[in-house]
Amino acid sequence: MIGKEKQEKRTINLNFEKAETKYVNLSLLSHSQAEFIIDFARILPGMVKPEVQDRIVMTPIHAKLLLNALSENIKKYEEKFGKIEIPTGVEEGTETGYKS
Repeated sequence: MIGKEKQEKRTINLNFEKAETKYVNLSLLSHSQAEFIIDFARILPGMVKPEVQDRIVMTPIHAKLLLNALSENIKKYEEKFGKIEIPTGVEEGTETGYKS
């Protein structure tokens, strides 16, 4: 078939010795023409300044693919467990629900 390549199924190996699990409850996003940057941080009660745990840098195409995957997974989650309600005051650029 012209123009169609054989699709190979990829598997991803999760090495538990190398992969760290971290809890984050704050994300900061920025972008340039070439890349999207997502900083993941954790803020806890009494914390004056959140500390960035990890920074992820990706191409705009991969950022869009991540958006699509998150949207699809949130849709499936809400179908199974109900709508995710965002509490008052926990919105873009506002409090995270914790008081210092």
